[in-house]
Amino acid sequence: MCDIMRFWICHRRPDRTFSIGDRRFPVCSRCTGIYIGAFSYFLIAYLTPIRYTPILVMIATLITIPMILDGFTQLLGLRESNNLLRLLTGFPAGFGLGILTKALKFYILTWLY
Repeated sequence: MCDIMRFWICHRRPDRTFSIGDRRFPVCSRCTGIYIGAFSYFLIAYLTPIRYTPILVMIATLITIPMILDGFTQLLGLRESNNLLRLLTGFPAGFGLGILTKALKFYILTWLY
């Protein structure tokens, strides 16, 4: 069970993970970007009021597309990505996923009350 949970958090492949000296990050470079992006958005959303409009939801969806393209083109063997590109596409995707999560919460709570 523990191995299954770790896989859902991140695959943790050593060749796709940043390292400092001989110490590796606990998650891969793409997940690092996603987690930093999502945490950044949640911090901003906590500090400032945000209106979750359909346009914001559309923008959040669009900024996840570069990460999806990077991941799928690499998965299909069309090209090889690198850790910096994974980080740079993961960050906006994490930000967008943060927006989508908060927007979903907003719309569910609006519908319920």
